[in-house]
Amino acid sequence: MIDFYIKTKQDLINAIEEYGIIPFFSNELKGFSIEENCDPKVYFGDGEGVWEWKGPVIQETHCAYGKFFRKKAAYVSEKWYYDLANYRRDGYDFDARVSDGLANYNEEFLYNIIASHHSILSKTAKAIGGYVKTHEKGKDAWVPRKGFDTTITALQMKGYVLIRDFDYEVDKNGEFYGWGVARYTTPEEYYRNFAKKCYKRTPEESYKRLFRQLKKLTGEEDFLIEKFLG
Repeated sequence: MIDFYIKTKQDLINAIEEYGIIPFFSNELKGFSIEENCDPKVYFGDGEGVWEWKGPVIQETHCAYGKFFRKKAAYVSEKWYYDLANYRRDGYDFDARVSDGLANYNEEFLYNIIASHHSILSKTAKAIGGYVKTHEKGKDAWVPRKGFDTTITALQMKGYVLIRDFDYEVDKNGEFYGWGVARYTTPEEYYRNFAKKCYKRTPEESYKRLFRQLKKLTGEEDFLIEKFLG
């Protein structure tokens, strides 16, 4: 069963390594989140806390981080991310998904931007793909592309994109400040031999493994676990 409380960055690392899946925010599975198991001093405090630890924790654990459950953020260890991606992909790599008409234009467009880089900041991806050409009233015009946040969330939920780090602005004194900017990549880029490890089971087998793990951790009713897994 879940039994962790976060006061330090190491506490968070230990929880990820022990349980494999740690949602950031409260959800259907009661008590199963950082938000519910965190010292207020490192959740709401003015000093360094869980928000600033995201990048370092990703680097130190090599876990996956992104909006994976109910369109909300979670840490997933490398071991469990293979099953999560396999289940969500339902046997398709991205090219196959496009070929079968299962990816919309915005997903294909944004995925190709991310996949063409080792990693890319969200603001850079927006700048590259931020405008589309239209033809109205006999004239060509460039207008802002809509739906970046919706599309990048969908790609994370479907197992094709994750966040590998957060970059921060630096002031004149060399100190980091502001909210971290997400740096996106594909699982194929992030994990060595990803496809071999991801697709070694059927999607159904991966789902059952995830379900059993969450049942063991939370003891919640089956329909709540099913809802959480999506």
